[in-house]
Amino acid sequence: MTNPRILIFSFRNIDPKTLFRCAHHEFENTISQMDAVELFAPEVDQFGARHQVALRVAFHVPVALNPGIQPSSPKGKYDLFLAICGSPRDLLMVNAVSNWREVCKKSICLMDELWVKEMDEYPHFLRLLKDFDIIMLYYSQSVKPLSERIGRSCTFLPVGVDTIGFCPYPQLPKRVVDVYSIGRRSEITHRALLRMVEEEGLFYLHDSIAGDQAIDSTQHRALFRNLAKRSRYFIVNPGLIDRPEKRGNQIEIGNRYYEGAASGTIMIGERPNNREFDRLFGWPEALVHVPYGSGEINAVIKELDDQPERQKMIRRSNVAQSLLRHDYAYRWETMLASAGLEPMPALIQRKQRLQDIADAVLSSKLM
Repeated sequence: MTNPRILIFSFRNIDPKTLFRCAHHEFENTISQMDAVELFAPEVDQFGARHQVALRVAFHVPVALNPGIQPSSPKGKYDLFLAICGSPRDLLMVNAVSNWREVCKKSICLMDELWVKEMDEYPHFLRLLKDFDIIMLYYSQSVKPLSERIGRSCTFLPVGVDTIGFCPYPQLPKRVVDVYSIGRRSEITHRALLRMVEEEGLFYLHDSIAGDQAIDSTQHRALFRNLAKRSRYFIVNPGLIDRPEKRGNQIEIGNRYYEGAASGTIMIGERPNNREFDRLFGWPEALVHVPYGSGEINAVIKELDDQPERQKMIRRSNVAQSLLRHDYAYRWETMLASAGLEPMPALIQRKQRLQDIADAVLSSKLM
């Protein structure tokens, strides 16, 4: 067995059920299939007094206390340390592992949610980023402000997805769900779809209870993939579209765009006013634009329903382009290159498999 060269700090035992972390765990699992990885997954009581005290202190003074992670240190020597953080608060957890800087030649922090408007709240958390060699952000419009704030160059890394898992080909399950909407939504659009349920028998699958916890992160992602692959239309909107008080004027490309395209749905929703969108989703009709808050979605769906060949073209393009652009393999390849590391054979093999599936999808007339 190859000795691990990658050490990943995982939050899967610290915060195993929060929904947004399920995609992080999926990324870590996929990296483990492509490389020689050791997962370092400590535990901590997030509701314990020690954790709460450490958080309060870090918000007010430049002191990073251990939030309750039990003393445990990585034992080997590694080429790369990776921490996928959901927010700046997570840096307190990573910092509590005292020796990762000594046992790892290079280090990367990948930050998921970091809004420019909120950076002033986290000055003492963000200074911990200076311990990393490479800082990558999922939010492109946060890169320049963060770089200026901490005096370090940061880079944008687009969201990735397990495109093989989301790919509906070759099984081609029946798309029995007419419209699938998960997470934040426009109440106006939602009510328009509910009218279609009552008047036309639309099968509209949407959240009907509030909550941010998964019983099991792996099962949650598997269920989500299977529902998306069985949905004709998929509602998408930029991140925190309904929370301008938190995001300010910032517009970011949420995970749903990547997941919807990879599953071969026809994405309907707001086109993000973000210059990266055209680069990342620059193929014809990757998105059918319907402004956030529109009540005219019924007309859009009826127009598409009358054009089956157009639907097939959109589905094929979304799936194939996702396989060729947005798989975790390409994100991991970018991270390795930034650290000066060569990919391992399993990554090369996955890329070839992605190409083969994409070729088959594009030549298929069944989708």
